[in-house]
Amino acid sequence: MRAIVQRVTSASVKVEDILIGEIGNGLLIFLGIENSDNIDDIEWLSKKISRLRIFGDEKGAMNKSIIDIDGNVLVVSQFTLYASTKKGNRPSFKNSGEPIYAKAMYEKFICVLSGLIDKKIQIGKFGANMQIESLNDGPVTIIFDTKKKE
Repeated sequence: MRAIVQRVTSASVKVEDILIGEIGNGLLIFLGIENSDNIDDIEWLSKKISRLRIFGDEKGAMNKSIIDIDGNVLVVSQFTLYASTKKGNRPSFKNSGEPIYAKAMYEKFICVLSGLIDKKIQIGKFGANMQIESLNDGPVTIIFDTKKKE
């Protein structure tokens, strides 16, 4: 499981020009899933993200988590995080999770993370062509790969 986590002051997702998710201050998470991902990956990643101290404290140091600031989260599925560009110029997505499995894992991740931050999470539409707008704050962008935990 791979995630790109961005600290944002705002983010939104549209499908066919219809706004389906929107947040203010918080985290925009792009989530990629492969077939070998399991519940352990979901739990590890959810805990890391919920406790990730990338928000400023009173002195401006990154010491606060999404929970500490009572921020919001937008999660968008992103199968292209598993793109392989080893051969040629057209990416291969053979390492991306099969859609039915990936969707179930995406939904489970949202459920687990929502429980940890005790807040409803805004989401994109799995498998849809989405338009994402965000204002990255910092910029702060953190990349996670559950197969590289150490």
